[in-house]
Amino acid sequence: MAAKDFYQVLGVARDAPADEIKQAFRRLAKKYHPDVSREADATARMAEVNEAYATLSDPERRAAYDAALAGPRGAEGFPPPDWDAGFEFSHPGFGGIDPRAFEDLFDDMFGRGRRTRGARSAHAYDLRGDDHHAKVVLDLEDLYRGGPRAVTLRSPRVGPDGRVSLVERTLEVKIPPGLRPGQSIRLAGQGGAGSGGAPAGDLLLQVQVKPHARFTVAGADLSAELPVAPWEAALGGVIPVTMPDGAALRVRVPAGAQSGRQLTVRGRGLPGSRPGDLFLRVRIVVPEAADAKAREWYEKMAQAFADFDPRRVSS
Repeated sequence: MAAKDFYQVLGVARDAPADEIKQAFRRLAKKYHPDVSREADATARMAEVNEAYATLSDPERRAAYDAALAGPRGAEGFPPPDWDAGFEFSHPGFGGIDPRAFEDLFDDMFGRGRRTRGARSAHAYDLRGDDHHAKVVLDLEDLYRGGPRAVTLRSPRVGPDGRVSLVERTLEVKIPPGLRPGQSIRLAGQGGAGSGGAPAGDLLLQVQVKPHARFTVAGADLSAELPVAPWEAALGGVIPVTMPDGAALRVRVPAGAQSGRQLTVRGRGLPGSRPGDLFLRVRIVVPEAADAKAREWYEKMAQAFADFDPRRVSS
């Protein structure tokens, strides 16, 4: 996902008050809402506008977004795509927003009838605390091994005067081995406080994985390149592969393997009750002819394979 400047999407300044942000959203919704717009890219533009408004109209998320803008990427005009990682919110993110939050605006703009909503009883005093939500970005090694991990979260808090401050706390979290990116860890009682003696809500930590130098992750599966020497590819052999937990896996490369060939090792992806698979793509690495001895060996190889034409073989 490309990074976006949500203020630029709505066409407002970074210090714009809430009513100006709402007006900008209304103006753009009238232009790009698919029900009324004739713009060719209306659906995509409306999705951007919705995402920007969902962030900037929420005091918690706007405070977190502004804090991310003030970080290392702020000079580039926008934070990274995972700008909200490490922030704790009292409700889900854009993907979990109740669509009714936009209905009054759309009703007003497009003349639809009001929808009747259920009202919470004014006498409901004993209420369980709200579940809080946060995204954390972990190393692949953390997902592979599991175990305890200290996680620091910043929580935007809206004070009585409407000003937002960031409160930091650190939690000890037990990472279950084989946790998949996108899955959540539920920490009981670590959410919002209850009222009237009711229990606190839970904290749901949605896990993402940092880019790894060697492996890519897709669900429970891992993929990586497998560098092999020309003689290993030609003759076959058993090649060591260092896994994310440091263990050495020995993988058999069949004789005659070409660059690009995919080898599948079942059950050696992320662990779990249904472990993923490991996919290795062969990449033949040719040693340099860096000295006279190496050149001599290459010249002998050229003579031995005088009839070999790689252009004909690969065509």
